Amino acid sequence: MSQLSGRYLEDFAVGQTFGSGRLRIDKEQIFAFAAEFDPQPFHLDEASARHSIFGGLAASGWHTAAVTMRLLLDSELKPAGGIIGAGLDECRWPRPVRPGDELRIECEVIEVRPSKSRPEQGLIKLRTSTLNQDGEAVLVHVLNLVVLRRKDIRQG
Repeated sequence: MSQLSGRYLEDFAVGQTFGSGRLRIDKEQIFAFAAEFDPQPFHLDEASARHSIFGGLAASGWHTAAVTMRLLLDSELKPAGGIIGAGLDECRWPRPVRPGDELRIECEVIEVRPSKSRPEQGLIKLRTSTLNQDGEAVLVHVLNLVVLRRKDIRQG
């Protein structure tokens, strides 16, 4: 689906939900992400991680957020123009991601509103939960996304 053939603001409604497939996180991915972006011992070394607050190797929360973005892109959400973030209202990591975890997302539209200053677009708020294979939340955040409006609606 091309970016401009996706869902427009008028296609979203409060209460609408979207899901995704699964992505498995392995130890090598945790090490690679951490080495480049979050080089803390509990992300890079299993022995150090065992003696940390995590009690074992844990993926960076930012790694989890990056995986969540990938899952969003591969989900049925598909806003016209792409997934364009305007900010976060909330971001929590209730539990760590471990090697072998399989992550998926569940999203719910919690607000839809046209822009007052830019008639060609609007905003949706999306509560997104990234869940592990046991259905436990590993990341919960509320995204504010910019979404294009249909031309016929804007001109009307």
